[in-house]
Amino acid sequence: MNTRDWLRTHQVAVYTVSVALAVGFGVGLPAAAPLFERVLTPVLAILLYVTFLEIPFTRFRRAFTNVRFMATALGMNFLVVPIVVFALTRVLPQESVVLVGVCLVLLTPCVDYVIAFTDLAGGDAEQVTAATPALLLVQFLALPGYLWLFVGPEFAAIIRAGPFVEAFFFLIVLPLTLAWATDLWATRSDAGDRWQDTMGWLPVPMMGATLLVVIASQLPRVEASIGQIAVVVPVYVAFLVVMPLLGRLAASAVGLDVGAARALVFTAVTRNSLVVLPLALALPAGYELVPAIVVTQTLVELVGMVVLTRVVPAWLVRSAPDHARSPFPGT
Repeated sequence: MNTRDWLRTHQVAVYTVSVALAVGFGVGLPAAAPLFERVLTPVLAILLYVTFLEIPFTRFRRAFTNVRFMATALGMNFLVVPIVVFALTRVLPQESVVLVGVCLVLLTPCVDYVIAFTDLAGGDAEQVTAATPALLLVQFLALPGYLWLFVGPEFAAIIRAGPFVEAFFFLIVLPLTLAWATDLWATRSDAGDRWQDTMGWLPVPMMGATLLVVIASQLPRVEASIGQIAVVVPVYVAFLVVMPLLGRLAASAVGLDVGAARALVFTAVTRNSLVVLPLALALPAGYELVPAIVVTQTLVELVGMVVLTRVVPAWLVRSAPDHARSPFPGT
């Protein structure tokens, strides 16, 4: 087993070490938090670049044309999830800071480690990767409207478009364009092929680095405000329980195969805390608690993902029995 395969096989262990290091920095060296915060956007951009490179664009386009999966994933994330979030947040204190934090993270589907956890559960990671640009684009377009509906027009009046535009460029347009250019370069040049091969080692380490930077930069805020933040934890846990069940129902309703069904479950439940964090940090005075609320979701979700990688294939979306499978591939 080479190093790349070892990293993929042991990626949960890598992420666990990253989180442990982040907690060590956050608790033992809280003064370093601003330094981690400054490198957050570049680290995220690199993570998304190497994530987009995971699948060659010829296969990427083919997966993108799976209309049934794409439509169901978009429907789950932008029609079903908002209804669930609205229902769950009714139990929260109806103060804008708490609602903004919870809505900001729960209304945005994950585009990074969802791929790794889908793969660990035996799901169609290629299909999730293909859906990433659409999920990113739609969430950035829809999020202001959802916040206006859920939090109120007073929040819409103070939010600035600049951070959204900046995040869209640096976290979507730039990584995707560079990934496309790299893929094209690799098909025409040995140097490009070597570069792409080298980048193939980075997804797991970059995911670990991202978790380290995100948690270490925000843990002091979480610690300082734990009394206010604790109220959102049951909402995050309830979301982790409800959405896999709804994702499984949706997959059955549209007739997805096992791999795509598992992929749908994970894209319905994992949230985009890492990418929306720069938006939370850009909010005006009075919303300093929002980044801590967002990062708390990351900590809860990581525990949930470890559980779901076992529960989804073993119980929620089981493989078809051998006797039920067609003996003819592709039928």
